[in-house]
This record gives sequence, structure tokens and C-alpha cells, in this order.
Amino acid sequence: MKIDIGINEQDRIQIADGLSRLLADSYTLYLMTHNFHWNVTGPMFNTLHLMFEQQYTELALAVDLIAERIRALGCPAPGTYQAFEKLTSLAEPEGVPNAQDMIRQLVRGQEAVIKTARSIAPVADKAADEPTLDLLTQRMQVHEKNAWMLRSLLEG
Repeated sequence: MKIDIGINEQDRIQIADGLSRLLADSYTLYLMTHNFHWNVTGPMFNTLHLMFEQQYTELALAVDLIAERIRALGCPAPGTYQAFEKLTSLAEPEGVPNAQDMIRQLVRGQEAVIKTARSIAPVADKAADEPTLDLLTQRMQVHEKNAWMLRSLLEG
């Protein structure tokens, strides 16, 4: 059945492609954060263990919202490790870094997701795709706050 939501097919596909990259980045960050939650050690263990849990739990909900928006635009949502690996801008960590390096890698991951989300906004804005713009704004706010909180742990 033809989709007629007031956004032409070419724009819907372009927005969905951007959201697919956002989904891949978000899922990769989710995995990284969950991994670090399980493996963090050191004097900041409790603080980081709880912070990482809060962040990966929020990401688990976010990936569903992103995938559902892709589907609402009439496109298939990527959902495999292979697809995410091709689409993500994040590199997975090797081994188990120390707590400080975990924080640094998560800051970079949060910032990468922000940049990916920001890159989609002009296309969504041009197409008057308010639901996608709203989703992108919410995602950027969450990731900017997370990056700030993580960076704060590295100061002093």
C-alpha cells in the first residue's frame, strides 16, 4: 500500500537512511555501555556501575523508538550486528579498558551519536518531518547531558 504521510518517498528514504545510522550508533553505544557496566573496576566502581546501567537502560528504550520511526517512514529498520557494523561510526573497544578509558570512550561514543543525529536534522527539517525532528532533539539532549556527566568524572 502506498504511503502518504506528506513526505515524499525520496525524503522518507533519505531520513530513514540517516535514522538507520543513528540506530546503529545507538545500538553500538548500548553494547559498549553494557559491556563497561559489567566489567568496570576500581575506586569509582559503584558510581560508574550505576551510571552505566542508567545509560544503557535508556539506550535500550531509545533504539526501539528510532527503529519504529524508520518503520513509520515506510522503510525496513536494520537489526543485525552485520548491518549495524556497516552503518555505525563507532569503533568497538578491544579488551577491557580501565575505568578512565571507559569513560573517555563513552564520551566519544555519546558525541558520535550527537553528530549523527545532528546530521539528519537538515533533511528532516526540509521535509517538514516534525516527528523525526522531535526524536532527534530528544536524542541530542540525552546524549549531550550524558557526555557532560561523563566528562565531569574526568576533571580534577
